[in-house]
Parts: sequence; C-alpha cells; structure tokens
Amino acid sequence: MAIKTAIIGLGIMGQRMLEHMTLHPEFVVETIWDPDAAACQIAMKLAPNAVIAFNAEVAINNVDLVYLACPPVPRKAYALSALAQGKAVFLEKPLGVDVEESRELVRKLTAAGVPSAVNFTQAAGHALTDVSAAAKDGALGDLMGVDIVVTYAHWPRAWQQTADWLRFRDEGGMTREVISHFLFLSERILGPLELVWAEPEYPAQGDLCETHVAARLVNGAGLPVTIMGSVGGAQPDRQDVTVKGSKTSRRISEFAIDTVSSGGRFEPSSSDPTDTRATGLKAQLDDMVLLMNGKPNRLATIQEALRVQILIEGILSGQRVN
Repeated sequence: MAIKTAIIGLGIMGQRMLEHMTLHPEFVVETIWDPDAAACQIAMKLAPNAVIAFNAEVAINNVDLVYLACPPVPRKAYALSALAQGKAVFLEKPLGVDVEESRELVRKLTAAGVPSAVNFTQAAGHALTDVSAAAKDGALGDLMGVDIVVTYAHWPRAWQQTADWLRFRDEGGMTREVISHFLFLSERILGPLELVWAEPEYPAQGDLCETHVAARLVNGAGLPVTIMGSVGGAQPDRQDVTVKGSKTSRRISEFAIDTVSSGGRFEPSSSDPTDTRATGLKAQLDDMVLLMNGKPNRLATIQEALRVQILIEGILSGQRVN
C-alpha cells in the first residue's frame, strides 16, 4: 500500500517534494494545504489528484504521513496536530528557531514513538554515504576537520524570492537554510560538535537576516569545523563542505558533487559526480519508506536536528565559549 501523505506548505520545498512524491511508487499525495491560494493552485498542476484541504488540521485527516514544508515558526503546532492523530511526521529543516520549543517537540515526538525525521537532504544521498564510508575505512587517513564555505551574490537567491520570510532575522538567513545542512553532515562524520566562537554580521535594518558569518566548532577530539559565509558581490553561488584527511580530502559542492584531492586539484570521486537534486530527493523518500516500515534508515533524526538547531542559534547569537 502506498503511503498516503499530506503536504503542509506549498512553497519551493513543498512543491519539490510534491513533485517527487508523485513520481515515487511508494507515495500518494492525498491532501495539500497552504494559506496562499495561488500556491495551492500551482501545486494542483503537479498533483491534480490531490485535494486542497480547508485548513492544515483537515489536511492531516486520513493520511499516514504529514510532510511539513511551512516556515519554521508554525511547524511545531502542525507537528503536534499530526502527533495527536498518530501520524508520522517529516519536517523541513531547521527543526525550529526557538530551542526550548524544539526541545519540547522532540520530547513529545519521542515519547509518542511515531515515525519522525527531518529533511536534511544530504542524509541519504550518495555523497554523504560515500564520504562517511571513506572516513570510517581509513581512505582519508586521519581526519583533520571540516571547512564550510558558502557565498551568495544575493540573499534570498532569485529562485527563493517568493519565500519572503527567508530575508528576515526571525526565521530566515543562510545560516539556518544552508549552513545547517553542512553542520548536520559534519556531525555525521566527526560526531557531536561544540561551538567555540561565532561572529555574525547583520544589516543596519535590525529585522533583516545576517549578511556575513564566521564560526569555529570542535568535536570531542578537538578536530575543528570552520565556517565562512557571506552575501554580496558579483559572483556565482558557492556551497562547499570539505572533509579533510591526512591522505585525501573530499569536497561536496552544491550538496551533491563529490570530489577528491590527495594534495592537488579536486577531481571527481569514484561516486557519481552528477548526483542531481532529483536523485537526492528520491533517496530521501526511499529511506522514508524504510522509516515508515520500522527499518534502519539514513534520514536525519529529530535528535540530530535539535543538536544542529542549538548550534545554529548559538552561531546567530554570536555565542562564545569562555
């Protein structure tokens, strides 16, 4: 039986997931909802057999899984509504923006035992899977840390303009939206991280999100994770995370392009360097099927997502460890 799904939030990520769920044989999108009627109409073109619900609560009825692609602030309330009906929950990242609210959500989801995961899109992809294996089997040599670099000419990017909340400090910004993915990846490889120092920079208009960020984190063995992010200047987008080893290093660019260096130029690795967004989303959905069936899977747990959120909010507040 296909997994009957409700999608709450039909912006960029909601539409992407809707499209790929309709292509996946194990899913059927039963209901959709967004407060924006125009977004609902666009979504219906992708899934004409879905039903536009009267509200989010109605959308949750009579499904197995609720995918929450709404902005972070209302996410907890919708997740708890799904939990009250015993539904599985797949949340977009970040888990939230208020750490205590997210701690409570994680406690309740864990106590209820419903299947739950967070959509860090690299979790089930080839790149993270292969780099993790290389780190474990010694192909990288001794691990030496991770470098994260993200740069954008504009934020939000052109294709994100309809999601206006992304430009505001309360919920948006590149640190929550992009760097969080790479901190998740870093913890998968290095283990739990601790924030040492962070320097975010914000525009004079105080409600706008960060334009620059630098930070240093360490794992339990003292291996560093270094972050540099910036917005501005005529340049292409850059999204790189480099896992450094004493023998070889691996760089994942644009979330999925996996390259390797033994000291020279980074060259395509033995894994597929053209791992597209579609391939990554299918892998996430394949592992969601495993989760729904109580089987081991690679999806980000809510506990992992909470750890990342704590680090991200610490970075955005300029937290320092004395």
